Amino acid sequence: MLAAACAAPPAQPTATGGSTVPVPQQPAAASDPALATHLQALQKVATDHGGNRAAGTPGYDASVDYVVGVLRQAGFDVSTPTYEVEADGAGSGQGRNVIAQTRTGDSGRVVMIGAHLDSVPEGPGIVDNGSGVATLLEIAKRLGTEPQVKNMVRFAFFGHEETGAQGSAAYVRGLPSDELAKIKMYLNVDMVASPNAGYFVQGGKGSEPERAGPPGSATIGQVLADQLAKTGVRTEIIEFVGDDESPFIEAGIPVGGAENGDRKRKTDEEAAAWGGQAGQAYDRCYHQACDTIENVNYEVLDRYHRALDATVAHFANSTDELR
Repeated sequence: MLAAACAAPPAQPTATGGSTVPVPQQPAAASDPALATHLQALQKVATDHGGNRAAGTPGYDASVDYVVGVLRQAGFDVSTPTYEVEADGAGSGQGRNVIAQTRTGDSGRVVMIGAHLDSVPEGPGIVDNGSGVATLLEIAKRLGTEPQVKNMVRFAFFGHEETGAQGSAAYVRGLPSDELAKIKMYLNVDMVASPNAGYFVQGGKGSEPERAGPPGSATIGQVLADQLAKTGVRTEIIEFVGDDESPFIEAGIPVGGAENGDRKRKTDEEAAAWGGQAGQAYDRCYHQACDTIENVNYEVLDRYHRALDATVAHFANSTDELR
């Protein structure tokens, strides 16, 4: 996860209409214990494998095995496509992504949500990005393999994000043009449980496509902002900073993003709006050994989980507004 730019105090978003998709109809329960279960499992993976889950290490392989196991237990067909890794950075040779999708919904109109599965070598990466991984797993479990949706929903867990978004880049690069055209949007989830968090949404902000995303990205960002507002918080829409959404932007696919800040410091205005400590980092353990289960802000995680769950449901019902 790259550091995000933060600007003026956030403004209250305007709510949009809710999704009509039959599944899921109810918001996820507050403080969902299943989220903590996934984070505890990823913490154990790191503890058992030298303190990290970095791509190209046994800790990453064990993380892949955990995610695959959860998805298969939920009934999903799961693939772990490999890709070639550049020699510099963590690991070399081949990497693995994890991909699963619903069996229902139009396969020619795919709604995609993703999170990176790897940590940095310095720590277990429970906020960065175990929080995103746990969120995706619970959305997948709630949605199920055969929901009553109009559009197919695809879940991606990418490797080697911490060394240049190599897993997501390889995924996009490896798709034939006709398959790439079927992906109508991509929603990236990277750090959604920082202890001194902000509430940031990405999509549509910025003067350049790599910062704002292709046409349709502002719609994704606003829907997510509206869903976060329903959980009781104001949001700030910020620019993309070059994470796993970047290959999708380059392919012209509308993108959105959810993240809550890393090493940058919370402003006085943000602390007044969101609580927490002004002048302190959003995540004091960003890319450090202390990014453990003790670093997690479950209130923030719960809000993002519910908002992302509803956002996926919204677009699973229709992507017409992205045109």
